Amino acid sequence: MSTALPRPPFDPELDAVLTALADQIPPTLTAEMIQDMRRSSPSDVTDETLAAHGLVRRDLAVPGHLGDDITVSVITRRDHQGYGPGIYHTHGGGMVSGNRFSGLVQVLPWVVEHDAVLVTVEYRLAPEFPDPYPVEDCYAGLVWTAENARGLGMDPDRLIIAGQSAGGGLAAGVTLLARDRKGPALLGQVLIYPMLDDRDRTVSSAQYDGVGVWDRGSNVMGWTALLGDRRGTDDVSVYAAPARATDLTGLPPAFVDCGSAEVFRDEDVAYATALWHAGVQAELHIWPGGFHGFDLTAPHTALAHAMTAARDAWVARTLGA
Repeated sequence: MSTALPRPPFDPELDAVLTALADQIPPTLTAEMIQDMRRSSPSDVTDETLAAHGLVRRDLAVPGHLGDDITVSVITRRDHQGYGPGIYHTHGGGMVSGNRFSGLVQVLPWVVEHDAVLVTVEYRLAPEFPDPYPVEDCYAGLVWTAENARGLGMDPDRLIIAGQSAGGGLAAGVTLLARDRKGPALLGQVLIYPMLDDRDRTVSSAQYDGVGVWDRGSNVMGWTALLGDRRGTDDVSVYAAPARATDLTGLPPAFVDCGSAEVFRDEDVAYATALWHAGVQAELHIWPGGFHGFDLTAPHTALAHAMTAARDAWVARTLGA
């Protein structure tokens, strides 16, 4: 049953997409659906996709949390030379699904445009690998990337982190870890409709309950898979749920975007505001009528074009610094 709360409507063009996909995208995802979610997780990028962009890929095993091997893919232009900027990518999937190629269509143009070196990480998923596995795997992959930057053809002084949805939350958590552990220096953090808050207290969470994409019930499921009985309690670290952080000083500049018609809206606005309060530069975009991940689901729409252009412009300015 959909929420009775008044809520911002979906953009008309996006509403038509939701209607057309109603049978394929249930608003609420449950724990029983996780295996099906994984089987249907999109691999946005294949070797054919890379070849069409003039890109090449190699897969490497690197140390993850507790020293266990995890896989990263290193993607560069075929004609890459010298030391280009670095992009470290953490994929989305609600902490329970997805793979290192999910959402990469958002990032590949940056590799092409800026001759960047992209490292995308296959972190382990909840509930089989609950917190802190996902964020610690991602941090370990970042440490490996920074330590091997020169060998990868990457300028270690021009490294940004980027992730969408759960990956956006992981990117924020990894950025906090890098600061607190005096780890790799990051030039910026691209938080694409990030999943930041396990407490389910915001107005936008209540507004999008049973409607849209990745609604309140789906979000509770994802956080419960990650945190178990700790979800919503005081026993949750700021690295798992960065919205809980009270000290955001000393973080790199951030880009944060989100739709106005989705669960994450209020926590993302609050995080950008907290960054400003801490003296950190942040650029925030809330796209009117946008549902969760609309730029991936409906890339042909006017709103998706605007969202992508704003994000690409920030990356260009940051990597050009």
